[in-house]
Amino acid sequence: MIGLKGLTKAYGGGKPALAGVSLQIEKGEFAVVFGPSGVGKSTLLRCLNYLVTPTSGEVVIDGQRMGALSARELLKVRSNIGMIFQEFNLINRMSTLVNVMCGRLHGLGFLRALTYSFSREDHEAAITALNRAGLDDEDLYHRRVDTLSGGQKQRVAIARVLVQEPRIILADEPVASLDVKIQHTIMQLVADIAAKDGITVVMSLHQLDLAKQYATRIIGLSDGKIAFDGPPDSLSDEVVNKVFKIVDNKAVTADA
Repeated sequence: MIGLKGLTKAYGGGKPALAGVSLQIEKGEFAVVFGPSGVGKSTLLRCLNYLVTPTSGEVVIDGQRMGALSARELLKVRSNIGMIFQEFNLINRMSTLVNVMCGRLHGLGFLRALTYSFSREDHEAAITALNRAGLDDEDLYHRRVDTLSGGQKQRVAIARVLVQEPRIILADEPVASLDVKIQHTIMQLVADIAAKDGITVVMSLHQLDLAKQYATRIIGLSDGKIAFDGPPDSLSDEVVNKVFKIVDNKAVTADA
């Protein structure tokens, strides 16, 4: 499903954010990329869909080498990759429902996309996705998203990804700005999506306790390299303390 070979990314003349990362992520895995600030978690996610172009190495999605694709081909591959952001990335002046239907924009013609001309099917898919994301209050459908709480906004962002019907979801610190209770709610929702829909999820996270509880695999980064790769129950406290310099086994500073 996802393959990385010798992936390196350097910004300017500084130390590489990623240094020769190689790994395979299979269909339906919920893989958390974990590590302290500055180890390259966010860079890794953005290299997967070529929002950031690697300095060297290879990214392969469903058998396609991302670096060899034309602009049109790259857009087609990206249409199968949903993205969830820490800061939600919603259109504040628009309603909850319209924001969710924006997950269908890639399938619309230019004029329909430009004017947000969605079909009845798009409307119904958005409502189904909102209900699945735990927003089944009809009053919320027509509210501007800038009136919603942080937890509600992240649910809207997840619903938007669901209507896209992606094969892969990339989530960059999606619970970092939420309170503890909502963090668990969002993590459980994402875990259920991976398990029930067979969608591959790759998430950057700095809360180790959440990674251990919900992920099926933890990929630990240190100095731009893989320092750990395995199931959560094989990540011992000794490894955590030695490799990641974490003493409370809970969290480290998030990437900028």
